[in-house]
Amino acid sequence: MLNKLLYLKCVTSTATSPYPFIHHYPFLFSLCFCTATSNSRSFAVSYLIDNFGFSPESASKTSKSYNICFQTSEKPETVIRFFRNNGFSNIQINYMVRRLPWLLSCDPCKRVMPKLEFFLSKGVSSSEIVDLVNKYPTVLGSSLKNQIVPNYELIYKFLQSDVKTIGCMLNNSFFCRGDLLAHNIRLLLENGVRESNIARLLGNRSKGVFGSNDIIKLVKELNDLGFDPSKATFAIALKAKKETSPSLWKQKVDTFKKWGWSDEAVSEAFRRHPHVMLTSIKKINAVMNLWVNQLGRDALELVHCPKIFGLSMEKTIIPRARVVQHLLAKGLRKSANFVYPISVSEKLFLARFVTCFKEESCQLLKLYQEKVSVQGKEEVGAAWGSSQIVNT
Repeated sequence: MLNKLLYLKCVTSTATSPYPFIHHYPFLFSLCFCTATSNSRSFAVSYLIDNFGFSPESASKTSKSYNICFQTSEKPETVIRFFRNNGFSNIQINYMVRRLPWLLSCDPCKRVMPKLEFFLSKGVSSSEIVDLVNKYPTVLGSSLKNQIVPNYELIYKFLQSDVKTIGCMLNNSFFCRGDLLAHNIRLLLENGVRESNIARLLGNRSKGVFGSNDIIKLVKELNDLGFDPSKATFAIALKAKKETSPSLWKQKVDTFKKWGWSDEAVSEAFRRHPHVMLTSIKKINAVMNLWVNQLGRDALELVHCPKIFGLSMEKTIIPRARVVQHLLAKGLRKSANFVYPISVSEKLFLARFVTCFKEESCQLLKLYQEKVSVQGKEEVGAAWGSSQIVNT
């Protein structure tokens, strides 16, 4: 910098300059400046190689791309010391520098500290800030005034809580990606999505939705499937579509088809209960195995009540199925409908399938409360077989 200032002074000086020959040969000082810059860049390249594991080629390219220049280790060590003093480990600092090499040339008190102070003012702990930066280091390069604060205020508008807003930001990177969040929220509102649904998506930390670059295409696709943008199911469908890759979506469809569903059946189940496509393939197989192989039911019954795939095997599906089996074995129920008793609320299930049978209520409650451990498809059969009711 000093050489640059001297050069500028020289080329604008008059005959009063103590070195008038420089006025006639400015390239001499220009050459000095270039040499100094080259030396400082060379030192920076060596520093990146020796301290952060960059390859020579990568270090040279990085130094040029980010204009990283320093002739001594004083500047980068000041930056490293700053992060250490604020709770960052050496491993975390190494990761940040590899992602954001320009940090080594910045003034952390001006470029970084205001952002840390902002999060602290909102109730974020020091350890949470470290986790946030470690997860999304690009937040350090985002503008506090133009990106972080406006996006915080926008999220707060929907969630009406500092705790929920911080929770959303700690788990999403879209808040430090310019105006993408505001852009997508505006598009959703313009296409009939209610504020309550946007709040639901933000509260569920649906990063795929708000970080999307094709939100209009997605909205149209769901409209074509018959979803109403004003309904809560639309928000869940958005989440399912954006958080399930096309390849995984196809795998789930193929899994349902393996159990006898058609493409139309999958679409129908998705329209009824969009959460069904957020169910893991392992869980789909476990539920179908129980339903078809253990209970002897038709897999197509679940098309009309796909919410069952979201229920706990251990706490709900298997215990309730055992109770219904017991009632059938004792002749206390004639209908072998399993969809209704498994899908109703806890209070309604107990009232209609347990406590109303006075003489059997203790046995039924014991069956219902018996613990079951289920790990996967094979274990479902084992857990069911060990507690299955024998018709006497």
